[in-house]
Amino acid sequence: MREDGAVTSATERPEPQMPESDRSAPVPGGVRLIATDLDGTLLRDDKSVSERTVAALAAAERTGIEVFFVTGRPARWMGVVSEHVHGHGLAICANGAAVVDLHRDGKIIEVRPLERPDALATVKTLRAVAPGTTFAVELTTGIHYEPDYPPFHLDPGATIATAEELLASGWAGADQPVLKLLAHHPRLGPDEFLALAREEAGAHGSFTRSSPTALLEISGPGVSKAATLAHCCAERGIAPEEVVAFGDMPNDVEMLAWAGTSYAMANAHPDVLAATSARTVANNEDGVAVVIERIVAAARR
Repeated sequence: MREDGAVTSATERPEPQMPESDRSAPVPGGVRLIATDLDGTLLRDDKSVSERTVAALAAAERTGIEVFFVTGRPARWMGVVSEHVHGHGLAICANGAAVVDLHRDGKIIEVRPLERPDALATVKTLRAVAPGTTFAVELTTGIHYEPDYPPFHLDPGATIATAEELLASGWAGADQPVLKLLAHHPRLGPDEFLALAREEAGAHGSFTRSSPTALLEISGPGVSKAATLAHCCAERGIAPEEVVAFGDMPNDVEMLAWAGTSYAMANAHPDVLAATSARTVANNEDGVAVVIERIVAAARR
């Protein structure tokens, strides 16, 4: 889960070119839904949404193609794109743990929680196999964290306590669903920490990451961007082959594998590049917009 940032409109740059291997790739037909990650994918590194991207999203919706933002961000960090959602107004947040209505100020309308016994078991296991791990607990109402958790973006209204206390049945927030458990390690490599956690505690949740640091995001077993997107598509009668997806980090891999057509950003993690056959240019070059423009042009022919 990467840090939130201010919303700006980025200055337009020279039109980027598709990677040579994808310039002649056929544009998928029959597209009914576009699913895109945000950080490192739709957003530029300064957290801005370019004018070109805004125009491409609007054009897709006018063409009758739904757009879903599918992100690790919590609902409270969705202001960066809330004004660019049309039609249904829904977004998938917290790596699939929440569906939110951006037309209703980010109201959470569906939750797939991490049950507290699983969260506590994960904390116990990671403390044993990776000493020095610190934790934060993301609830539907906000984040709470341990005293040594890295202060990269802390909520001033958060409670500071041990993870065991934050997950205890007697705590004031015990009636609120847990969306994610966050685990940070100060010395392990990000992929090393992820592999270790999956091996040792994988029975208690879905482990992934989207940060360049050793910061893991842990959801309930079976909860992922892909699972919740599949559910939302099934409700609309949309098949996987009618979906085009975009992503850049390990928390996108399942979604990219599920979608009929998927694009890795040029700046993507090696696991994402391995999971996709199509490529687009980097997020700072509006790679999502480049592909959407081709899809819309083909749909209008």
